[in-house]
Amino acid sequence: MKNTALTHIHESLGAKMVPFAGYNMPVQYEGVTAEHETVRNGVGVFDVSHMGEFLLSGPNALALIQKVTSNDASVLTIGRAQYSCLPNAEGGIVDDLIVYKIKDEQYLLVVNASNIEKDWNWISQHNDLGVDMRNISEDYSLLAIQGPTAMEAMQPLTSIDLAAIKYYHFEVADFAGIENVIISATGYTGSGGFEIYAKNSEIEQIWNKVFEAGAAYGIKPIGLAARDTLRLEMGFCLYGNDINDTTSPLEAGLGWITKFSKDFVNSEALKQQKEAGVSRKLVGFELTERGIPRHDYEIVDAQGTVIGIVTSGTMAPSLNKGIGLGYVPVAYATEDSEIFIRIRKNDIPAKVVKLPFYKK
Repeated sequence: MKNTALTHIHESLGAKMVPFAGYNMPVQYEGVTAEHETVRNGVGVFDVSHMGEFLLSGPNALALIQKVTSNDASVLTIGRAQYSCLPNAEGGIVDDLIVYKIKDEQYLLVVNASNIEKDWNWISQHNDLGVDMRNISEDYSLLAIQGPTAMEAMQPLTSIDLAAIKYYHFEVADFAGIENVIISATGYTGSGGFEIYAKNSEIEQIWNKVFEAGAAYGIKPIGLAARDTLRLEMGFCLYGNDINDTTSPLEAGLGWITKFSKDFVNSEALKQQKEAGVSRKLVGFELTERGIPRHDYEIVDAQGTVIGIVTSGTMAPSLNKGIGLGYVPVAYATEDSEIFIRIRKNDIPAKVVKLPFYKK
């Protein structure tokens, strides 16, 4: 089990620690609902240093990224980031990731913790272009400072104007007394804020200064459990649950990051799938009676026939109702379609809704 550079701090704060993607991670501190509300209404900090970072450099770095990712990275300018995925050769997804253009001929790829080795091997296997690849995952830490007051609380820690960093843009600047920190207007919560990339040796100073600056705003540490409820309320996909090696980006509602203006791994097959139409789709649903849907629960029709599976589910703290994501046949994928979630032999009615569940 690996530790992050901040594990000792989480333990000293009394966090409940769990194994996650090979790391010892804080799942919660004071409780999921309280932590969820802190991020929705104020500001909270996640240690997500288990995420993976690859640095791709050289004249062919963009060409390699264009080959292995579904989105069009050629539109990126320095200081911009892009959500994308790595399609596999069978129509599924190796991983989803964020691509950052750091400078000309240099890109940072941020991948899921559980897929670091798999993604590295996949990209390496396609690197016949002489691109310099460095796996810097073990050397860098990542804090997600999220919530509507994050910008105001963090502004004293940097000389740049945080309000000027647009969504999915970033700056490399001073932060909390450390130079050359990536300050990225990204996150997995839907409540605004920033993600901060810095070296392991620098992150404890940053953590301490972030909590000093945020004290007047009621800043709190937040665990992975609330990260999951926050992302699910936004309908954001979680790799391993909602997308995996067998789910097509088109089935998963990720057509918007699948650009056929270029050739990429398996693009021809995905293009044919788009033209023919998918047979199933990932949908969001809300229970219309009490109940909590969970991962792998069956989705059934009015006659009780199994038509799909729940990929993610929870009791949404902001909405006080059971919500989830799951794959269903296209006939059941339209808004307001009635489906049922089988919870301990009871078929609980639900309706398909437009994402996100949580509207600010």
